[in-house]
Amino acid sequence: MTDQSAIVPALGQALAARGYDSLTPVQSAMLDPEIETADLLVSAQTGSGKTVAFGIAMAPSLLMGAERLGRPGAPLALVVAPTRELAVQVHRELDWLYAEAGARVVACVGGMDPREERAELSKGAHIVVGTPGRLVDHLNRGSLVLDEIRVVAMDEADEMLDLGFREELETLLSAAPETRRTLLFSATVSKPIARLAETFQRDAVRINTISDTDPHADIDYRAHAIAPADVENAIINVLRFHEAKNALVFCKTRANVNHLLARFHNRGLSVVALSGELSQSERTHALQALRDGRANVCVATDVAARGLDLPDLDLVIHADLPTNREALLHRSGRTGRAGRKGVSVLIVPFKARRRIERLLQDARVDASWTDAPGADDIRKRDDERLLNHPSLSEPASDSDHEMARMLIDIHGAEQVAAAFVALHRARRSAPEELMDVPEYRPADKRERPPRGDGPRRERTERREPRAERNDFEDSVWINLSVGRKSGADPRWLLPMLCKAGGLHRTDVGAIRIEDAHTRVELKAESAPGFLERVGPDGRLEKSISAWREGEKPAGWTEGSAPARRERRDDRDSDRPAKKRSGPPSGPRSDKRPGKFAGKPRTEGKPGAEGKPARKPRPVPPSQLEDRPAERAKPKKAGKPKPRRFDPSADKPPKRRKPKHD
Repeated sequence: MTDQSAIVPALGQALAARGYDSLTPVQSAMLDPEIETADLLVSAQTGSGKTVAFGIAMAPSLLMGAERLGRPGAPLALVVAPTRELAVQVHRELDWLYAEAGARVVACVGGMDPREERAELSKGAHIVVGTPGRLVDHLNRGSLVLDEIRVVAMDEADEMLDLGFREELETLLSAAPETRRTLLFSATVSKPIARLAETFQRDAVRINTISDTDPHADIDYRAHAIAPADVENAIINVLRFHEAKNALVFCKTRANVNHLLARFHNRGLSVVALSGELSQSERTHALQALRDGRANVCVATDVAARGLDLPDLDLVIHADLPTNREALLHRSGRTGRAGRKGVSVLIVPFKARRRIERLLQDARVDASWTDAPGADDIRKRDDERLLNHPSLSEPASDSDHEMARMLIDIHGAEQVAAAFVALHRARRSAPEELMDVPEYRPADKRERPPRGDGPRRERTERREPRAERNDFEDSVWINLSVGRKSGADPRWLLPMLCKAGGLHRTDVGAIRIEDAHTRVELKAESAPGFLERVGPDGRLEKSISAWREGEKPAGWTEGSAPARRERRDDRDSDRPAKKRSGPPSGPRSDKRPGKFAGKPRTEGKPGAEGKPARKPRPVPPSQLEDRPAERAKPKKAGKPKPRRFDPSADKPPKRRKPKHD
């Protein structure tokens, strides 16, 4: 083992028994004798063995030169993790790492029975591992005492701050003695992490083991551009194509997790789910099923993106695309851990390709863009697996040879081989057929000239002219009875033409809008079907018609806005004309119908001199009678009063309250 002499003997024996023959860079950095008593601010990429690293860093402060720890009492070390799964994993790792040192490690995790945890803490512990909320709860109840704490280690500190645990972390650090060591381990050191370190650390040593050139050298990034409707089909094909021993599929929401879980179950895949809505026992059983081999696919939210270490996890699929650099790296970091190779696949709808390219560039990740595995690719891959099946090369027992000879004698060698192939294919679900994806055109990279050398809008490189379409050489032009004056716009003209005329958008060429009509170019082979569909009157909608250019319909005149009205009147000429109802032509005394008096309408209006006044309509005799003076003034329109009230009264009578027995 590398630097075996610098490791505490008890931990060295545990690592040797675990099969560690070398240490990762972050683990080797913990062996520096100058940092044995110092506070540490460590940044290391996911999968680099940070749990063993801070386990090694805590050992000098816990053992104090002794070979084994004494009887457990008040905890000597406190380890805080952001998620339940990570806390359980850290508890498992420290348990075997400090087994030879005689340490008792207790876990306090949200979702578990707090009474059992209090019982375990009452028996004493050397190391306590837990989530922030549960640890603060035990601290407030008095079941967790931090008076003897020598080391506080925080794993994935940036994630804890992102989840809003800053107050809990400050409570735990404030309750621990000021002489403690504080170890902050994080994938990235952001400004909140730096402020936390300044507040609760003393002269912290900064250790950075993240490579600036290649953050995940052991991960093969692949991106598949697909049609938006083929996301689930593409995920199934990727799982079938790789057939990884363990695969992790990331979704954004719990609803998406449940949907994919049901879809995978229907396809016969061994799948489990991992999301925040599950209880801790359910999440633990799901992870154990992956470790035992009872399941090989896990559909999870980002709760599984931090610190989760699954053995033999060879494939990570981003069903819902990550939104930032950190999410991409932490999700993908579940594979390619501790020197193992892994594959990270992004399922990208073709409309989101440029956004994902920018995300990959920001993360300094070089991904290969390829087509998603199709049905033919998967069948070819299945045939290759069958030809290289281990059962064809491994020696068989005598009883198997005897049974094989009997089968060949009865059915023939070819029939037996065909049955073997059929059984092999029957165990696998059929692949999905994927739709074709439009050809991708990368964005032009145009350089800006330096300031002072001309207008900024000028470019040193210009976009190449778009190739002209040659499928409209023998086109047919049609006219529409709507133009610029009527609000014609291609955004609604094109869907109208496709819907009413049975066209595809590729059948329509140029659309030229003029004042009173619109000219539309159609493919030569599409025009006859369009004209036949709209009929002889060319009706597209209630007030819009179409006709072949050069064949103007009767009643339509160029530049006349009410052209469509004239054509409608021509069609309805056989019907009797309807009397138009309108306001009376006689003088009116007020706005209410039926009461007319006063001067004619034209009187008092400018330009009305010399025009004959309209003949007033006869006034009903009831309106010529003398009216009371108080009612000569017309009433204002308002809400009518109920009949039971006196209209002449100032106020309506008050209602009497009903008497109750």
